[in-house]
This record gives sequence, C-alpha cells and structure tokens, in this order.
Amino acid sequence: MFLQSQNTEVKRSMSNIKNAFKNGKAFIGFVTGGDPNIEKTKEFILEMIKAGADLVEIGIPFSDPIAEGPVIQEANNRALAAGTTVEKLFVLVAQLRKVTDIPFVFLTYVNPVFHYGYDAFFKRCKDTGLDGIIIPDLPFEEQAPVKETASKYGVDLISLIAPTSEERIKEIAKNASGFIYLVSSMGVTGIRSTITTDLSSITAAIKSVTSIPVAIGFGIHTPTQAKEMARIADGVIVGSAIVKIIAQHGSNATEHIYRYVKEMKEAIYL
Repeated sequence: MFLQSQNTEVKRSMSNIKNAFKNGKAFIGFVTGGDPNIEKTKEFILEMIKAGADLVEIGIPFSDPIAEGPVIQEANNRALAAGTTVEKLFVLVAQLRKVTDIPFVFLTYVNPVFHYGYDAFFKRCKDTGLDGIIIPDLPFEEQAPVKETASKYGVDLISLIAPTSEERIKEIAKNASGFIYLVSSMGVTGIRSTITTDLSSITAAIKSVTSIPVAIGFGIHTPTQAKEMARIADGVIVGSAIVKIIAQHGSNATEHIYRYVKEMKEAIYL
C-alpha cells in the first residue's frame, strides 16, 4: 500500500477489497472512529497502514453495540462523548482516500444505517470511497434490502459466519461479497487466551462453495495466534487489542499502534 500527498486523489478500482489479499495473507485492523477524537483516528489509521495493515475497519460508535465486549463498548462511549457522528466519519474516509488506496470498511449496526436512509448512506459510501460494511446485528435472512442498495453503489456487504451448521455456513458463503468474516468463537468481541473452534473445517466448508477470501476475527491478539490463524485463512482481523492500546495511551498511542501492527503483520508471514 502507498501514501500520496494530501492534494492527490488516489484512483481506485471496483472491488477494491480484493486488493487487500493480493499479496498474501492480509492483516485487517480495527479502530473505533472518533476514539479519542477524529483527528487522532486519522493519525492512527495512517500509522496502521505504514505498519503494514492491508485493510482497515472503522467502527461507527453506537450506544448499543451488542456484538462488542467491554473494551470496544468503552471506546464507543468515548467516541460518542467526543461528538463523533456518522457524517464526521464519512468526511474522515474522504480525507484518507486522498492519500491511500487501502480498502476501508465500516463496522456498524442496522439502526444508524436505517436512520441515515439506506440509499443516502450507501451513496455517501460511494462518494467518499468506502469499500464495504459489516453489520453484526443484520441476520443473513434479512440482508436483501440492505445488500441490494449497497450493491447498487458498489459497496460490499461483508458476511459474518459463526460456528454453526455446515449447511448454513455454505448458504451464507455462496451469497457473500468482499470477504467473509469468520468469527473465531461464539460471544462478543474481546481478547481470548485460547481459540478452540474447529476453524479449519469451517474454512474448508466455505472454500468448497466460494473463492472469496476468508479472514478470521474475534479474540486474536498475539503474534502466535495471528500466525496460527493465517495458516487456516486468508487474513487475520484484530480489533480489541488495538482499541485497548488506544484506551491505555490515548492521544499518545500512535507509536504503540505502529509497533503492534508491524509485529502482527510480520507474524502472519512467518
């Protein structure tokens, strides 16, 4: 990935998300937008890219993030208290898009998208250069209206697959776009000391019906875990560990984020 001067617009191709996986295993990092403020979020994201991140998920802070554990819940509260809004995050993406072609994905819940209006929201995604969206509380069976509108504007609706029946896994995988977010463990986000799910079998079931990349998230926080997950899947997603660094260091987290992301990125190639 590359950075350009602030006044040079980066030209992007359709299906930009696939570019995150073109050079081998992808490292996908997550930050809560606006934690501790918008300017620092921009700084942190650029630092993650310098450290080797291949795709960045930006969380839209929400008052009831049901898929999140305490670390990201608290980040949501900090971001909301700082005055973060959906519109401010769209502006942030537009600014970042001027200096990098790395794929960006929003992670949010149905309520903010519905409130904004599906058509208006996804048109804004297209206009600012956002590539995809993850909506944890949107059941697969109820995706159609959202997916139809997102597709209209070239935005990938990223499917989450949890440890469940093989038949359901294959059905979700067949209809997926962008990449598949494979949830490592049942429950909410957060650091886990061990991951015991049979992820190899789930990945095999997914790969039997689609060529879309699979990235594993939920609980991954050490280089050893990242290396292990990269053997199974096409990418590794890390969220709570990065958000925890921000919680610990606040506005001074930049260099800590760089070192952590670099270490994790290097681990998935070893």
